[in-house]
Amino acid sequence: MSPTSETAQGGRRLVIVESPAKAKTIKGYLGPGYVVEASVGHIRDLPSGAAEVPEKYTGEVRRLGVDVEHDFQPIYVVNADKKAQVRKLKEQLAESDELFLATDEDREGEAIAWHLLEVLKPKVPVHRMVFHEITKDAIQAAVANPRELNQRMVDAQETRRILDRLYGYEVSPVLWKKVMRGLSAGRVQSVATRLVVERERERIAFRSAEYWDLTGTFSTGRAGDPSDPSSLVARLATVDGSRVAQGRDFGSDGQLKTQNVLHLDEEQARALAASLADTSYGVRSVESKPYRRSPYAPFRTTTLQQEASRKLGFGAKATMQVAQKLYENGFITYMRTDSTILSDTAVAAARAQVTQLYGADYLPEKPRVYAGKVKNAQEAHEAIRPSGDRFRTPAETGLTGDQFRLYELIWKRTVASQMKDATGNSVTVKIAGTAADGRDVEFSASGKTITFHGFMKAYVEGADDPNAELDDRERRLPQVAEGDALSAEEISVDGHATKPPARYTEASLVKELEEREIGRPSTYASIIGTILDRGYVFKKGTALVPSFLSFAVVNLLEKHFGRLVDYDFTARMEDDLDRIARGEAQAVPWLKRFYFGERGQEGASGGAADAGNGDGDHLGGLKELVTDLGAIDAREVSSFPVGDGIMLRVGRYGPYVERGEKDAEGHQRADVPEDLAPDELTVAYAEELLAKPSGDFELGVDPVSGNQIVAKDGRYGPYVTEILPEDTPKTGKNAVKPRTASLFKSMSLDTVTLEDALKLMSLPRVVGTDAEGVEITAQNGRYGPYLKKGTDSRSLTDEEQLFTITLEEALAIYAQPKQRGRAAAKPPLKELGVDPVSEKPVVVKDGRFGPYVTDGETNATLRTGDSVETITPERGFELLAEKRAKTPAKKTAKKAPAKKATAKKTAAKKTTAAKTTAAKKTAAKKTTAKSTAAKKTTAKSTAAKKTTAAKKTVAAKPEA
Repeated sequence: MSPTSETAQGGRRLVIVESPAKAKTIKGYLGPGYVVEASVGHIRDLPSGAAEVPEKYTGEVRRLGVDVEHDFQPIYVVNADKKAQVRKLKEQLAESDELFLATDEDREGEAIAWHLLEVLKPKVPVHRMVFHEITKDAIQAAVANPRELNQRMVDAQETRRILDRLYGYEVSPVLWKKVMRGLSAGRVQSVATRLVVERERERIAFRSAEYWDLTGTFSTGRAGDPSDPSSLVARLATVDGSRVAQGRDFGSDGQLKTQNVLHLDEEQARALAASLADTSYGVRSVESKPYRRSPYAPFRTTTLQQEASRKLGFGAKATMQVAQKLYENGFITYMRTDSTILSDTAVAAARAQVTQLYGADYLPEKPRVYAGKVKNAQEAHEAIRPSGDRFRTPAETGLTGDQFRLYELIWKRTVASQMKDATGNSVTVKIAGTAADGRDVEFSASGKTITFHGFMKAYVEGADDPNAELDDRERRLPQVAEGDALSAEEISVDGHATKPPARYTEASLVKELEEREIGRPSTYASIIGTILDRGYVFKKGTALVPSFLSFAVVNLLEKHFGRLVDYDFTARMEDDLDRIARGEAQAVPWLKRFYFGERGQEGASGGAADAGNGDGDHLGGLKELVTDLGAIDAREVSSFPVGDGIMLRVGRYGPYVERGEKDAEGHQRADVPEDLAPDELTVAYAEELLAKPSGDFELGVDPVSGNQIVAKDGRYGPYVTEILPEDTPKTGKNAVKPRTASLFKSMSLDTVTLEDALKLMSLPRVVGTDAEGVEITAQNGRYGPYLKKGTDSRSLTDEEQLFTITLEEALAIYAQPKQRGRAAAKPPLKELGVDPVSEKPVVVKDGRFGPYVTDGETNATLRTGDSVETITPERGFELLAEKRAKTPAKKTAKKAPAKKATAKKTAAKKTTAAKTTAAKKTAAKKTTAKSTAAKKTTAKSTAAKKTTAAKKTVAAKPEA
């Protein structure tokens, strides 16, 4: 079967893929001579912190993980959570005669294969095995036709990784110093955030315009049927030849931007409608044009993400997670691709299904070929399509839930791409009349009829605008001719207001990034995930809303790192990385120009000025740019005028509004809700926030202790406390803590009294004692009011009971049997469907700390900006995926080295050895284990030498 099959008689081949799921599927397509293991992603990467860097590295190398002074040499370390897997791979390799590196056929996959070579250091023949679908034929063909490692792709990935490290590790500390600790900057992440912020700025600056028009319902006077309606609805188009203004005629400032149009206000529109009450109408013209629509190209990564968002409500990350499962289980081809090309096999499969399912009338004479639309498309993949040389219909797959829905979407799109055009007619009817005041009016109506649906029988693309009309929507008009008389059944007056530009959704942001040629399609899901996780953006429904924090970050980057968040700069940087991948540019000189600026070099930057906001070469000196931070005013970059002397500021603990200077007379300050959309912070709302009571409320003096009692608004809500004398010891064994108590839910800071405060601070209250003399107290706790008797606690129904409950009532509660275990489970608040990863039903529940999503195994609390009412299934799946990623994998017990040597002993011997080992570990046993291991190693070494000697004619390891 393969070039090395004659040498593999009785031999063993190790195949390394990236994921365990893929390994399991591929193992089923290979014979008994193959062992398939997973690297579980990258086994090696740049260090995540200085603690991971080997001791020999110091200074900047230790901080960055890259030696910028010596050709940007990266410092690679085996990830801590991958050491056990690397050890396992080495053990498997020691027993193998050949190694097949079967990671994905893209830059990341090529880099993973290279890192495996570098770490495993194989002494057996090595082959690079590539495929774009996981089917039996594809896997066996990949084994039979290996290639060498593509070093150019490895270099391009390494350059991109180093670039992103330098960008993030140099710019992020600036944000820590000038905005807030814990923030991050990223080459594409920051630009994506800027896009969302700029859209919000447009919404803030937007001024709505009001305009009016008329809509008429006109009748032909005859009975109608579905093919020939009796009436039509038309909109007023012109008055005395002047076009009536519509929303497109107004600018964002609310002013008309189009000349020679008639802007009707409400009074004018109603007057015109009144003058048309007795008007007779006739058809002025009928214009008919042929309509033709061609099918959409097969999916690539970004179009799949956009359409899954529109039609299935999936976020980019959720789409890629479901697609990954479909790929690994052999249902679709590789899902990270820039290509719209279908192989001959796929075209034949699609055309066969068109004929089978829709008939020969829907099949074009020649196969359709789709040209690539993505500049510098990097990988030689197909479009995303169903796998195999015969497509399984969705019903044949046995899939369920989100996997079924996404497969069906891909299948429909692929089949439709090989179908005939949809054809029909578009018609425009103009209706004329004369108003009572002599003005000529013209109404217009448009229709569309589809005479042959073609590909639309299988698939119609969605739209980003929920109000947009889809391609397959017909609008039939009556069959009328020029000169036909019509009567007006109704003339209505309609008012409209222009709307601000819509916020980005995940789908439209992906589309925008791709159109601007920023980043790579395979990274968009992680980019959007990052800006959501960092708190730069939050969701309201499907809309991406920037936080006030992102305004401060983008403001700083635009003012002092302008070139780094410039859209053209980022796109040109992507072009440069593609040139390196093609061998047209060298990585080290390029990185030098980016990081140091290399003054004096022809075409090079002038340094920090050009890297910041200058107009020189797009590769400026990053190092110089981040060194001099004196010009950055931290307060200025985090301050934004609201109006009427009010400033919005982004502080260490969140956003707040402020009027006047701190400690000055008349100074006001109030926190701003973190989930408030920036375009909703108006002057009126800011005034409302400032008018709310804030700060400390002096309630009076405790008549017993003589201490001042105050009410405060704290991090966990409003509370009351006492002010202790200055000489009160605060530390040590004699330390005294002030009495403190949270306000009841029924209380507020501006109404709480001294009497209320003293009662609250008197808790816990002794209710009395039971028959055995055990004291019962009423207390307010983290989870609400309760009674306590020794170690026995019972919940109370409301906080007021803390002061009113009597001993008799308390004894009655204790006389009831205590509910054992946890309270009965509350019913779910909302059902979200089946999680694409765990394949378990996901629901929203109400917990101690608020609502959360769960699949029964993983729980994730809803974030700021999420709500039970608006959370979508894909958002729930995202939260669970993020929680799983942050939760460390369960550690398994490490096996003693000697166990491997005794693996083939009888079960009785294994049991005896295990018991003896558990009882005690003596030096003699350790020695025996080492001796056994040594003998095994010697035996393996001898076998390996014999195998190597027998295989000298086999293909050698490719250059890494």
